Amino acid sequence: MRYPAPMRLLSTLCVLWLACATPAPFPVDPRPPTAPLVRDLCIRYAADRGALGRFYDLAGAPERDERLRRFHDESRAALERVDFDALSVDDRIDWLLLNNRIDADAHRLAFERARALEYAPLVPFAGRIVALHRELRTQNFVEPEREAGDLEDLKREIEASRTAAEAHPTVCSPVVARRAARYLDELNETLGEWYRFRADYDPLFTWWARKPREAAGKALEDYTRYVRETIAGDKQDDTSGRIVGDPIGREELEHELRLAWIPYSPEELIEIADREMRWCTERMIESARALGLGDDWKAALERVKRAHVAPGEQPALVRDLALSAIEFLKQHDLVTVPPLCEETWRMSMLSADAQRTAPFFLGGEEIQVAFPTASMTHAEKLMSMRGNNRHFAHATVFHELIPGHGLQQYYQSRWNTHRGQFSTPFWTEGWALYWEMLLWDRGFHATPEDRIGALFWRMHRCARIRFSLGFHLGTLTPEQCVDYLVDAVGHEQKNAEAEVRRSVTGGYGPLYQCAYMIGGLQIRALHRELVGSKQLTDRAFHDAILEGNNIPIEMVRARLMNTRLEQDAVTTWRFYDL
Repeated sequence: MRYPAPMRLLSTLCVLWLACATPAPFPVDPRPPTAPLVRDLCIRYAADRGALGRFYDLAGAPERDERLRRFHDESRAALERVDFDALSVDDRIDWLLLNNRIDADAHRLAFERARALEYAPLVPFAGRIVALHRELRTQNFVEPEREAGDLEDLKREIEASRTAAEAHPTVCSPVVARRAARYLDELNETLGEWYRFRADYDPLFTWWARKPREAAGKALEDYTRYVRETIAGDKQDDTSGRIVGDPIGREELEHELRLAWIPYSPEELIEIADREMRWCTERMIESARALGLGDDWKAALERVKRAHVAPGEQPALVRDLALSAIEFLKQHDLVTVPPLCEETWRMSMLSADAQRTAPFFLGGEEIQVAFPTASMTHAEKLMSMRGNNRHFAHATVFHELIPGHGLQQYYQSRWNTHRGQFSTPFWTEGWALYWEMLLWDRGFHATPEDRIGALFWRMHRCARIRFSLGFHLGTLTPEQCVDYLVDAVGHEQKNAEAEVRRSVTGGYGPLYQCAYMIGGLQIRALHRELVGSKQLTDRAFHDAILEGNNIPIEMVRARLMNTRLEQDAVTTWRFYDL
């Protein structure tokens, strides 16, 4: 359709006006992007990796390891066929991140295989269950009578393994035995899945296999219990509250840091944590003095802990704090909060059991609130209320919702979604912690009590670096980690135990707890570079980070500064002056 001349002129003027009036949020590469090539490779890699992981889902299967190794080689070859020199800044970032992802996955496969070799003496019969799993995946079953015989052989081999383990109980350390127990659980689940597929549907199979399957399953369950309770020492009736973890060691820790684009040694990160902790302690003393308590900041902290709401009132407190943070963001034009994001956040309450490993808030689109439940003991209720008081919450609700994880998740599901597989806790948790720093600097915490609440959490994140890296380096035991949180930060004993248990046994990566403070310091350093120099406004800076999605902060920096990275780029950005 051809518009009349006046309308064509008006349309042209509007386009020109918009082009002049709308500044780019950050420097833009003038050359046209070569996507979707690299982006499509990223999407296909994530999809193919997921499909292979669901099909080859039993660890220890030789065909799984071989198929994944071949997948990594094929993916590298496809990536190397890309003309890197012709790529835009964003595509170079995607290329480097996909290359890094492939390296990380290949390394993880080798690492898991090496660890499996350590507990292999406890599971010499695993190959039989691996073979049954192969039958299930390929639908290549043998005669039911032979299946029954294989199950009888499996039972005898499990019983022989139990006899051998009882004769040599130190064949594996307790830590390695825990890995073996987890693998035995996986084997038992696989055996059950294999049997259920044909049971009852195939009458002849059921006739032959039911009793041998029950006997083999019983032997496997008994043996798993023996490995877990006797060799690993994890008894079901253990009420000591002891915390058991599996440190990865220095070499693996340093490798994880390189993959995360963090150019510091573990010791340097601990030094950063100690410096930040000293800053926090000085501010704590200032706040204690403002309350008339002299230099006794722990007394001031104790006063703050007692300032909690009554049972039943915590949800209203969380709601009010969330709304006040959103209003503060709008008032200072700090970041774009889409109306739908503001409209759809919601709240739930953590159960008493969940609070054993999550004694404080958890967040995202839904904030999960920790507060005492009726089933807790009197002491547990008091401790939970003290750990979730008004002033602690003042610095954590916005961390979990907006502008923290809730706003992150909104953008992550809508911008550059192909980067989800590159996610790093230095972006996830660093972003939320950075806002704690920025809102402190902008005067969001107006009273000494609120400042103490904010400082408690900042000290907590400093402590996380020291105790989590110390644990994986083998210099701190879980018990020493708990004592450190109580003494250096002022945690309640049970809350400190829950925090350490969550850190070392909760399925978190070895750098996760370190990433809060370090990621926050990275974003803060980048803010100084770009907003401090007036190259970007606060809103443009924060929006650009969110729209780039979850990637290492050094890659965020390259994107915002329009840096054309080279194909052999490695981590070099020293964001903290030591």
